[in-house]
Amino acid sequence: MIVVTGGAGFIGSQLVAGLNRAGYDRIIVVDNLKEGQKFFNLVEKSIIDYYDKYEFRDMVRNRGSLCNDIDIIFHQGACSITTEWDGQYMMDNNFTCSKELLHLSLEKKIPFIYASSAAVYGVNTSFQELKKNESPINVYGYSKLLFDNYVRSLSVIETQVVGLRYFNVYGYGESHKGSMASVIMHFNNQLKQDGNLKLFEGSHGYANGEQERDFVYVDDAVDVNIWMMENRQLSGIFNVGTGTARTFNVVADEVVKWHGQGEKKYIPFPERLLDSYQSYTQADLTSLRNAGYKKAFTSVEDGAKSYLDKLNNINQ
Repeated sequence: MIVVTGGAGFIGSQLVAGLNRAGYDRIIVVDNLKEGQKFFNLVEKSIIDYYDKYEFRDMVRNRGSLCNDIDIIFHQGACSITTEWDGQYMMDNNFTCSKELLHLSLEKKIPFIYASSAAVYGVNTSFQELKKNESPINVYGYSKLLFDNYVRSLSVIETQVVGLRYFNVYGYGESHKGSMASVIMHFNNQLKQDGNLKLFEGSHGYANGEQERDFVYVDDAVDVNIWMMENRQLSGIFNVGTGTARTFNVVADEVVKWHGQGEKKYIPFPERLLDSYQSYTQADLTSLRNAGYKKAFTSVEDGAKSYLDKLNNINQ
């Protein structure tokens, strides 16, 4: 029995799909469908049950009978809005809830693979999984770092516990995310609406559209999760990115290339983001590679084409 929290969300739903492709269908999805359109992400997935987030949380706290039947937990559920400044809400969702699930896993010896984030690194330029590189610049990043450090503080762990620090994940299944959807989705929608793609003007020492991020295709993030499940001797915190930073201009150019039209336009960088924006990220994959993960990551060129095909209903 596999539990996927956040299983109706972006990465969570694609993880369910990946598990299905790998032959796993005894899956319980946990999510909050108050934002009802997320159900579309589950329609074609094979699962055996669904629990509302609050119902499942109560069951975990009370050690309900289901807790004895769980073989592994993929904890993808979280508030992932990097611009959310309600710290009480963020900490309850991303830290306290994660601790509750972790302690269930430790008690029952259930492997626990959870979503961390590259947001823990803040504006650093070194992205190895070391405390000296970790200095978040928003409460979202802090909530993720605090849980990573809580895991690190545990002296005795008798089951697999893995944290995956996702960099800028993009791909199919994110349409419900609104402003937090990937830049590829925004560029695609902007081009279809008015023929223009809007990029930020220069900031933080970068020229127009030259800010750089490590853009990782969601299928690659799914593959790392499943690989960790199949290598249960591994524990630790690992970056999940391509290991290569690409500019927003390059991403925009791929969208224009796919459509065969479109013009880039640069808009003023928002003042409200000046102190809470990562203008450069690039995953250091040393730990992941040393752990034995050898699969290559999808390039922006190939990933963007695959995603745009799906977004625009090509080859479905």
